[in-house]
Amino acid sequence: MNGFVALFSGINVGGNRIVKMAELRAFFEQLGFADVASYVQSGNMVFCSAHTDVTALTTTLQGAFQQRWGFHSRIMVRDAAWLARLVADNPYPEIADDPTKLHAMVLEREPTPEEVARLAEKCTGPERFKVKGDVLYLHAPEGLGKSKFAEILPRTLKVPGTTRNWRSVLALAEMIAPR
Repeated sequence: MNGFVALFSGINVGGNRIVKMAELRAFFEQLGFADVASYVQSGNMVFCSAHTDVTALTTTLQGAFQQRWGFHSRIMVRDAAWLARLVADNPYPEIADDPTKLHAMVLEREPTPEEVARLAEKCTGPERFKVKGDVLYLHAPEGLGKSKFAEILPRTLKVPGTTRNWRSVLALAEMIAPR
C-alpha cells in the first residue's frame, strides 16, 4: 500500500460547503482506501491505496466527491515522497519555527517562468516567495490574514492551488511518514 495526502480546496471555509470530516473519512473508506485519517476541518486527508497514479486517484476522488456532495472541490493528491520533499525543500528554514508565517501553496501544475515573473512583479510588500516545482512557499511576516499579496496571489499566478500553513504541512508529513 502507498501513502497519499488529499488536499481539498474550498470546503468548510466561511461556513460554506460544509463537509464533516467523519463523513469524508467514511467516504474514502467506501471508495476502498485504507488507513484513512483527517487533519483539521479544512479537508486534509491521509490514506493508503494500492494504486500509484496520483492523476487517476485525483480524477476518481473529484468525480465521486461531486456526485456525493453535489459540488466541485479541487483536490490535490500527492504521495508521501512528494510531501517529504516539500518539507525538505523549504527555502525558509529560519521561519519554520513560526508556522503562522510560513505557508505552502500546492499547485495543480508547475507554473511557467512567465507566470512566476508576473507574480514577482506584484510582490512589493513584506512577503517573499519561492516556487519549487508545483509548490509555492510563502513567507508572510504579518500572517496570511493580513497579507495583501496573499489576496492577489491566486488571480495573479493563475495556477489553481490550495494553501496550507506550515503547522498543517508538518502534521500531514508526520501522519503519512510511517505508511
